[in-house]
Order: sequence, then C-alpha cells, then structure tokens
Amino acid sequence: MPTINYKIVFHTLGLLLIFNGVFMLFPLITSLYYHETEVAFEIASAAIASCFTGLMMMFATRKHTKNLKQKEGYLIVSLGWLFMVLSGMMPYIFTDAMPTVIDAFFETMSGYTTTGSTILTDVEALPKGILLWRSMTHWIGGMGIIVLAVAIFPLFGIGGMQLFSAEAPGPSADKLKPKITDTAKRLWLIYLGYTVIETVLLHFAGMGLFDAVNHALSTLSTGGFSTKNESLAYWNDQPLIQYIVILFMFLAGINFVVSYYGFKFNFKKIYENEEFKLYCIFVFGFSAIAGLLIFFNADLGLSSIQHPQVFGELEAAFRHASFQVIAVITTTGFVSADYTLWTPFLTVLFFGLFFLGGSAGSTSGGVKVVRHLIMIKNAMLEFKRILHPNAVLPVRYANRAVGSSIVFNILGFFILYMLSFIIGALVLGATGLDLKTSIGAAASSLGNIGPAFGDLSPVDNYAGLTDTAKAWCSFLMLIGRLELFTVLIILTPYFWRNR
Repeated sequence: MPTINYKIVFHTLGLLLIFNGVFMLFPLITSLYYHETEVAFEIASAAIASCFTGLMMMFATRKHTKNLKQKEGYLIVSLGWLFMVLSGMMPYIFTDAMPTVIDAFFETMSGYTTTGSTILTDVEALPKGILLWRSMTHWIGGMGIIVLAVAIFPLFGIGGMQLFSAEAPGPSADKLKPKITDTAKRLWLIYLGYTVIETVLLHFAGMGLFDAVNHALSTLSTGGFSTKNESLAYWNDQPLIQYIVILFMFLAGINFVVSYYGFKFNFKKIYENEEFKLYCIFVFGFSAIAGLLIFFNADLGLSSIQHPQVFGELEAAFRHASFQVIAVITTTGFVSADYTLWTPFLTVLFFGLFFLGGSAGSTSGGVKVVRHLIMIKNAMLEFKRILHPNAVLPVRYANRAVGSSIVFNILGFFILYMLSFIIGALVLGATGLDLKTSIGAAASSLGNIGPAFGDLSPVDNYAGLTDTAKAWCSFLMLIGRLELFTVLIILTPYFWRNR
C-alpha cells in the first residue's frame, strides 16, 4: 500500500491553480482599462485554462480522505510552488511577452520566489496587464511565504521557524488550527495594509498610480520587479519616493509579528525581540559604513545623479547606501545605483550581505537573522564549554532555552545552504560563466536577491544566460525560497520508502 495520500495532494494543487487563475482577473481588468484588448483576451484565456485545470484536478480527487501527513505536506509545498509557476507562465506565453518557454519559466519562478531576477531587456515595452501580473507574482509569493512561515515550516521542523511560531500572536487555545487561522488572518491584513499605504504614499510623492501599485506589490513581497528599465534609479531625482521604498523594504524585512505588536502598541515586546534588534544593528550599521565610504570616495558611478542643494552629496551618499543595503539584506532587489562600482571593499561587503537575509516570519529570503543569531550564540558558548566541559550551557533566545534539535537543525541548514551555493556556482561555471558571475548568480538565486555581480550586476540582467543556466538558477531560487529541506527532502530515496 502506498504511504502517500496523492489524492489530497492533487486536490490541494487544483485549489492553488484556481486561486492563481482568479488572481489573473486583476491584470485582465487592467488590460481592458488601458485598451489592450488582445492582451486582455489572452490573459483571460490563461485564467480560464488555470481555473479549468484546477477544477478538473479537484473533481478527479473529490473523494480524497482528509488525512494530511508530513510527506503530503512536503509534496504540497514543493509541487504547489512548481504548479503555481507553470500556471503563472501562461499569461507570458499566451501574449508572447517572453522570447522562449524557459525564459517564461525563469521570469515566473523569479516572481513567485520573490527573487526579482529578470531576462527582460526592455521592461517598459511590456503591456500594462503583463507588467501588473509580473508584480502580482511577487505579491502572491510573498503572501504564500507568510502562510508557510505560520502554518507549515514550524510543523516540518525548519530551524528558526519554530522560534517564529512561538512568537506568533493568536488565541491561547490548545488546538493548533484556530491559532494558525487567527494568526494568518492578522498577518495577511498587515501585509495588505502595508501594500495599500505604500501605494498611496508613492502616488502622493509623485509616482504614477500604476507604477505605485506595482512597486508596492514588489516592495512588500521583497521581490524587486520594477516597471522601469532603471528600476528605482529612474526616480533618483525624487528622493522622497526612494525614502518611502526604503521604509517599506525595512518593514517587509522584519518579522510581521513585530509589526503586529507595533499596531497593538506593545512596544515592550518589540524591544525584547532579539532578532529585531540585531536586524536593526545590521541595517543601520552597514548603511552607515557604506554611506561614509561613498561620501569620501570620488568615483562612485553617481555622477549623473542630480543632488538637491538642500541635502547635497552627504544626503545622496547615505540615501543610496541605505537603499542598497536594505535592498540586499531584505533580498528585495530594487536598484538605485550600481553598487559594484562602489570601491572593492563595498563590493565584498555587499557580497557578504547576500548571505544575511531578513527576519524569520518576513517575506524576505536568505539565511535569516535569527539563524545567524543562534549560530553566533552557540559559537560563543563553545568557548565556555571548552573551559567547563561538564557544565550544561544551553543556547537561550527570548529568555528561553533553545532545544538542541533546533540548534542542530540551524547548523545543518547553514551547512546545506553553503554546499548548495558552492555546487550552484560550480554548475553555473560549467555553463560557461566566469568566476565572478558564477558565484554572484548562485548566491543571488539561492538567497532570492536578484541583482548579482560580474555580467549580472544591478544594471544588467539574466538574458544572456544559457537555457541550462536559467533552469539551474530557477532551481536555486525554488530551494532557497522554500528553506532547502522542504524541496531537497523529496529528492532523497528515504522520502519515497514505505513506512
């Protein structure tokens, strides 16, 4: 007898396809509004195809038993993301917005994983409906990762997410389901609320409404897709717009539970949150270092930027430093300037930030701050353990002892993350990329960051990669977004053995 309940897996996948198809109605309406009749028809065809496929899958598996175990959970999460990508490709393919199928797959995977890498050389040439769908893939992926953080990853034992789950607000009832439902609703409202507020602020700051909506969708999901070829550098002469984006990138990179405490005026909880404090230290510390180096360096590639007299070069230096530091730490991928031109030291610094990541329970990718915090604390305790080998010295987080299983899981995650990066760079090197481009693309794809180094710098794109390289980067995006274990475990023979 099979040990996996495939019916419930495909029933859930069918529901996700319907969910995806319904979301396509928004770009459909947008196309009609902008009189893109042919594009609207093709997006409608994609929406119908996605919904019809989903309905057929749900109908065929309607007699499933509602017995969801861990194996089914892993399959639903991994295959769910893949099915969403395959469904999300259809608007691109039907409208011929992408040159090839692999390009459409890469762009869609980059969207749902909120990576922000693109193969497009002229974004502004796309129809409005496709531009909105492109940004919406970010927003859907960001919303999905909140669901996973609340309801799925803690149950799978994904190190770091258990700590987030312990902090999640909700009823104190013993049953898990009411707490998950209540928590998810509150976090979704915050996510939606931030998106609406940023849209309004960007519009009043001088950005067109359509651009404001798209950039808000990309910001809160920590994605990075823009409606302009220059990304946020297009608005370099409007500092207020960039400061608004900086603020909301920062908010998107923190644990959404921290935002919840802020709305509840529970500032004590925020102050006591160790991950939030370390996140702030990283953001403000690295921004200050980068800003000072930019200010005192004459050749930064910013000569074309018009600096308002009232602020001068000091303001511009710290604005661009803060923008790019936060964009990389939160894995958003927006660009206000080419940071690869900012001295060799800053180039190395930004590469190091590729491995940092935002907070657990946020929409950002990467290793996550809480994992770094636990690893640092465990490393410091090793010195004490060497001096006092018989002492019991547990790692403590939020005034509680962290179980050894979580510590081992985090250490295992980091080792697997670095191995994935090394193997990823080797494979990309085998496709013909040079050293700088290979390691940059591997680190950026795995961390869901977007821009990289070498031929994939912030002012370049991924269009020149071979199909093999694009497919491999897409795989790295997926495993990085889903915390490695969730995807890689289904590739092991052990997963498919009968119990």
